Amino acid sequence: MSAIQLLDRLLEATMPHLVAVPILVPMLTAALMMLLNEQRRRAKAALSVAAGLVGLIAALALLRWVNAPDTGSGPGSIGVYLPGNWHAPFGIVLVADRLSTLMVALTGVIGFAASVYSTSRWDRAGVHFHALLQLQLMGLNGAFLTGDLFNLFVFFEVMLAASYGLLLHGSGKLRVQAGLHYVALNLAASSLFLIGASMLYGATGTLNMADIGMRIAQIAPADRGLVHAATAILFTAFFAKAGAWPLNFWLVPAYSAAVSPVSAVFALLTKLGIYAILRLWTLLFAPDTGASAQIGHNVLMGFGMTTLFVGALGIVGTQRMSNLAGFSVLVSAGTLLTAIGLGQPAVWAGAVYYLLSSTLAVSAFFLLIDMIERWRNEGASIAPHESAGDAPFLAPDLQPLQDVNLDDDQQALYGRAIPAGIAFLGLGFIGCTLLLAGLPPFSGFIGKFAMLSGLLDAREVGAASWTFMVLLLVSGFLTLVAMSRAGVRHFWTHPVSSRPVLRAVEVVPVAALLLACVALTTEAGAVMQHATATAKGLFTPTAYRKAVMSARQVPNPVPGKRAP
Repeated sequence: MSAIQLLDRLLEATMPHLVAVPILVPMLTAALMMLLNEQRRRAKAALSVAAGLVGLIAALALLRWVNAPDTGSGPGSIGVYLPGNWHAPFGIVLVADRLSTLMVALTGVIGFAASVYSTSRWDRAGVHFHALLQLQLMGLNGAFLTGDLFNLFVFFEVMLAASYGLLLHGSGKLRVQAGLHYVALNLAASSLFLIGASMLYGATGTLNMADIGMRIAQIAPADRGLVHAATAILFTAFFAKAGAWPLNFWLVPAYSAAVSPVSAVFALLTKLGIYAILRLWTLLFAPDTGASAQIGHNVLMGFGMTTLFVGALGIVGTQRMSNLAGFSVLVSAGTLLTAIGLGQPAVWAGAVYYLLSSTLAVSAFFLLIDMIERWRNEGASIAPHESAGDAPFLAPDLQPLQDVNLDDDQQALYGRAIPAGIAFLGLGFIGCTLLLAGLPPFSGFIGKFAMLSGLLDAREVGAASWTFMVLLLVSGFLTLVAMSRAGVRHFWTHPVSSRPVLRAVEVVPVAALLLACVALTTEAGAVMQHATATAKGLFTPTAYRKAVMSARQVPNPVPGKRAP
């Protein structure tokens, strides 16, 4: 028996309990950290990194398991775990399918990278950083794996409660201002979540998402409007969390104000909103739900394209690098919302691939910005536009162009070897530019190309599809212009004499995230195969519903009788 076959059998045996590991590990780690005082920060950092590594390994094992039975376009394996040993729809259900395990693996990669990066200095800017980070990862993983609306709300609140503390980590006026807006909007969104869930429960008699999807087709015509209204209220809450226009006013200030490892993890928060919309919309309004089939797709496309347009304008209109990253999150959210609303499995497959690439790239960019800004501010003052975000080209305190080719000792700068730190920052910035703009040959281009190919392969290419294609191309061009302008400003003008001092715990996480995007490119065939199978399973959720509703309870042990 080969090692791979042995691993597959081990995964098969431990699968029922492995589904809960991405939730239990960060929860127990956070609880253990709360027992340690702030003088044990090194121990907390070591625990956080170790927990992140364990969670990442468990997530990758789940991802391998759902792909183990077949590598074709079948639905794959779906793992269902009943924590309370009550069968659906009465008890808590955790579901590991292709989409949820992919999102948990993405969370594991970014969470592990952020935890390692934070040990350089940011975990010492306030108290309980690592505990809050672990609680945030617990909320994210739980929301991706849960199979019912009530626990989706619970994990949402766990994630949000931790994010409030993480956003304020490090204090400062800007963080407090952004935090107040962030908290107020999310409290309102949570209220809408409860209202929508309660209305949906009143109309269907269940909160299990698979069960709701099975009952939608049998809803009486008089009650169907109530179901649609309840879903609209729910989706309003998800729009706020995804950063969809016009509920996106909080996103860029909050993401720009947070410390860099927190901003990197926050890139996942909008994807949680996107995931909730995709999961509920495909289960509740699948093609087999009668009069409710794919209802509201025009609304999703409208909000998605508007968000994409606003994000693209924001990118080209800002001068701050942190704002560039924040608006890139909006572009990603708008692209994914529009792709969902188009309702085509081929487009969904490209969107799943694009989701992976854009999230990894934005997270790496947030971490990279921290190192670039620290280098730019060290040893030399910066022009006022660097902090205010104004146009840099006529700033009065910039050096004359004829003087910038000499250093402090009046020696020519041309022909000098580039220090390794500057080379890393420059190459990392170029990589983020290529990924976010969607230029070949990297994964950002492949994801956009897959979505465009899916649109052009459709039987009918309507006005909405053409509009989306234009916006997708224009947003990529504007991103390239804005990123190139920022690169010229930070690397070519107003040179500083000091070299960047980079630590391994800073360089390795950024390099790992960018290398993950390179792996998406080199393994594009396998990833697209998984994305295509995921899209087909979402479009026809019969296997998901059947797996959840047919999950068996574990028999209680009989006293005096040995287990078989």
